[in-house]
Amino acid sequence: MLDPELLKILACPVCKTEVEYQREAQRILCRKCGRRYPVKDDIPIMLVEEAEHPPT
Repeated sequence: MLDPELLKILACPVCKTEVEYQREAQRILCRKCGRRYPVKDDIPIMLVEEAEHPPT
């Protein structure tokens, strides 16, 4: 499980917007641009190259 304090300071590296943790999917979702960043072994991988783009 991710540390709640860490979640408070995370932001999307592209648009600098607040993100939310989707525990079941093991990913971080940007609330503005929709990019989804993977979480591996409870570590958010907040790299633009690793992000999935929102479905169009």
